[in-house]
Amino acid sequence: MKRTLSVGLVGLLSVALACDGGSDSKPSKPAKSSAKGKAPSPTKGEGKPEADSKAAQAPADAGETKAVAWTWTLPGGITKAPEVPADNPMSAEKVALGHALFMDKRLSADGSRSCYSCHQNHLGNADGRKTAMGAKEKALTRNSPTIWNVGLHKELYWDGRAPSLEKQAIGALGGGNMGLGDTLAAKAAEIGALPEYKAKFTAVFGLAADAKVEPDHIAKALSAYERTLLCGDTAYDKQELTDAQKRGQALFMGKGGCMTCHNGDNFSDGIYHVTGIGIDASDEGADPGRFKVSQDEKQKFAFKTPTLRNVSKTGPYFHDGSVASLEEAVTLMSGGGKPQDGLTVDPLLLDRKLSEAEVEDVVAFLGSLECPGALEEIGDQTANGIAPPKG
Repeated sequence: MKRTLSVGLVGLLSVALACDGGSDSKPSKPAKSSAKGKAPSPTKGEGKPEADSKAAQAPADAGETKAVAWTWTLPGGITKAPEVPADNPMSAEKVALGHALFMDKRLSADGSRSCYSCHQNHLGNADGRKTAMGAKEKALTRNSPTIWNVGLHKELYWDGRAPSLEKQAIGALGGGNMGLGDTLAAKAAEIGALPEYKAKFTAVFGLAADAKVEPDHIAKALSAYERTLLCGDTAYDKQELTDAQKRGQALFMGKGGCMTCHNGDNFSDGIYHVTGIGIDASDEGADPGRFKVSQDEKQKFAFKTPTLRNVSKTGPYFHDGSVASLEEAVTLMSGGGKPQDGLTVDPLLLDRKLSEAEVEDVVAFLGSLECPGALEEIGDQTANGIAPPKG
């Protein structure tokens, strides 16, 4: 049975990559709220409030009200909770506020899309596009990754330019994803002054009655919510595999060499690799990847290893969405990437000489990493350029 991840409905709070996108108002109707005053029992992948827990996160900021302490209930296969910065401690109230904001289209410059627009349940919590589309229907340059386990990443975006979820949120809000640009501070104040949000920001961040909500407050709430989105309890984690998946697992861990880069709880080493896929080394306009951040020539055209959790549902693949099918993606990677004149791919990429049948088995194994949960949607989450659920 598919579970819905219902996050942090506590007290009086009603709840309302992380697109990568590659990007550097008219408000819509208020997001529909969930039932008030109920605190559902926590599910795996979600934290639970405990008033006197020794496992609570770091102390609250100066001026921030003491919130309900937070502990983690981790799903099977996730052995360590996301790291939480000392200046953004977790609380049930903050998670609920972040959930509301994640689903609110009014955070975008034209009221056309929410954070969820790029991370929809029926599309594997990505967006099904080759590359993302931002506010004002702006075409972005990179593929939207799944939001699952985003809190386990040390660096965010395909090029790792954001060192934390909080920094990523500011980048997405101000950049092409949400399109706010130099209106970001004004939008934060506008959202924070709305009747459905004002008391919540005051309670969560201990703000004075006349204080303006700042972009940092928005980013911290969004990040707290995103850290709760953990994917585990998959067929792989339970080792409830079909025969084909068992063969694929053996290939993945052996002959296929996939675990060289796709390892750990999140099936990602968090490192940047040159694969040659989606790149023309002779094209001066090609996406430089990690090089733009590090200025290290060795990292030119290098991109971060993506998680493989939910990968069977998140095509098209790679940073530019240039590969439509998972079979083709496995074939390319197990075949040594795409070396070309003027470009040397990562030496870890070798031609593993997998047969078509072996590729099929690896693809079957990757299907065992399908995430069983779903984000709780609030309000109308249709968005231009995003395929709606079938049926």
